[in-house]
Amino acid sequence: MSETPLLYVYVVGFDGNGLDRVTSLTAGIDGGTLRPVSSHRGLTALVSSVPADRFGEENLPAQLEDLGRLEAVARAHHAVVDTAFAETTVLPMRLATVYRDEARVAAMLDERHDSFGALLRVLDGHVELGVKVYAVPQAAPAPQEPAEEAAGSPGRAYLQRRRAARRTTQDTYRAAAGTADAAARLAGSIASARTVHRPQQGEWSAGRGENVANEAYLVPLPEVERFRAELGALAQDTPGVAVEVTGPWAPYSFATEAAAGGAAV
Repeated sequence: MSETPLLYVYVVGFDGNGLDRVTSLTAGIDGGTLRPVSSHRGLTALVSSVPADRFGEENLPAQLEDLGRLEAVARAHHAVVDTAFAETTVLPMRLATVYRDEARVAAMLDERHDSFGALLRVLDGHVELGVKVYAVPQAAPAPQEPAEEAAGSPGRAYLQRRRAARRTTQDTYRAAAGTADAAARLAGSIASARTVHRPQQGEWSAGRGENVANEAYLVPLPEVERFRAELGALAQDTPGVAVEVTGPWAPYSFATEAAAGGAAV
């Protein structure tokens, strides 16, 4: 006999704000049907059933250590969050937030009503935009050596080129750091909140240079285009430095009070 399915929680929102429409627009983990679960105090969670033998306390860690499976779960999770966010203001829950039944989901909503409600009011009318600053030394022009220094033996010329390349790299990183500071000041003057993330490395920044700043901003909807235009233009005249503005996204970086993911409770 199979175990009773668990409930995977994707987002939380206020009652009557359109979460019920999301149930017909997308599916949950493994194609599961979405449904709302409401509390007595005016909050609703969007959930779907998931098998206990995969999302229970004993098996969930192994499932999330399987990179292929983790990617599939994350894609489905984010698809629900993004669809819900397009309909109404929602609080994204962390990946793999699982409860045993509807009664426990409703109890969680009641217990965290005040903190969830406060966050939803803060997030209302806002989106998340990302700002990444990159140092790209290979895109910066090398400083020109004086003509009299450029002449000489091949060995001397090689050392001069090495020194020039080193100066170019150092200058590029200084310029990128200055641009990152300027970006934080400019973004902070427009956004309502800021979160600093660890710079991305490896495949996440491949082809873009070295990521020296990776930040998220909570931006009022009327300011989104201004934010994108002004931040995007910040490094146009700075060779070897690039600024990337990403989003808009659901406000994952600002959902700090969302229930922690993990085994069913």
